[in-house]
Amino acid sequence: MRNVTVAATQMHCTWELQENVARAEKLVRDAASKGAQIILIQELFEAPYFCIDQNPAHFALAQEVNNSPLIKHFQALAKELEVVLPISFFEVENNAHYNSLVVIDADGSVSETYRKTHIPNGPAYQEKQYFTPGDTGFKVFKTRYAKIGVAICWDQWFPETARCLALMGAELLFYPTAIGSEPAYPEIDSMPHWQATQCGHAAANLCPVIASNRIGTEKSKFVDNYEMTFYGSAFIADQHGQKVECADRTTESVLVHTFDIDAINAERISWGVFRDRRPEMYSAITTADGMNTSVLVHDIHEKLNKGCC
Repeated sequence: MRNVTVAATQMHCTWELQENVARAEKLVRDAASKGAQIILIQELFEAPYFCIDQNPAHFALAQEVNNSPLIKHFQALAKELEVVLPISFFEVENNAHYNSLVVIDADGSVSETYRKTHIPNGPAYQEKQYFTPGDTGFKVFKTRYAKIGVAICWDQWFPETARCLALMGAELLFYPTAIGSEPAYPEIDSMPHWQATQCGHAAANLCPVIASNRIGTEKSKFVDNYEMTFYGSAFIADQHGQKVECADRTTESVLVHTFDIDAINAERISWGVFRDRRPEMYSAITTADGMNTSVLVHDIHEKLNKGCC
């Protein structure tokens, strides 16, 4: 038996950046006091979700990994509490900007950086204005308590993300998120769809999912009368895709749940969904339109015949 206790959190953000950091720290301390060992804070929590509008002033929020006051702050906290903290931040590297995260282990050490792979663009979610598509590939982080896969918001809508992380050995999947209303389409409420998609990832990979989101209404600094409301609803799903913890849409929250990782790993093996995979049959997924797969299939068979893979 290897029990690991995880936490999902949610909070509101304002343009008082230090208050956001202090609020996040309070949630981490609360989760740790309840026994949480791996604690997830929402996406880009240091500031409001600035991608609501397009203005070059927002680039001033970006930080280099090695000189980030935000990362240094949570390094000290992780080491003090002996907890693991995936930390989402706005990264600058030379002339490139990324939506990134690092995982701070329980001794305060910092992992390699993961840069968000899938970059959305739409009304109020104008991330292509700010972020270069990630170049790191998906990453699984070996921490003191478990091997964890962490991806960022829009990544969570892609089953390929979760499957790759599971194939790479992730025992738990974490998704920091910023999602809410659609100002251009007020009739849309994506929350049930958002949860259902991630619960599907948990069930398909027999791997628990932990998702954090933000709450509250945030207004554009530069566009009059333009705002969006984040719907919270942070949750934890078990390896069967069942929600075992769930927050409401408006309340600052800390959700805590314990999983027996060894038992889940044994169950995953017993189901055979990874044993029975047929990677050589999945060439369509490596194309944009599902077509022109014959060359890929031929190449794969050639490699198999030569004993290359």
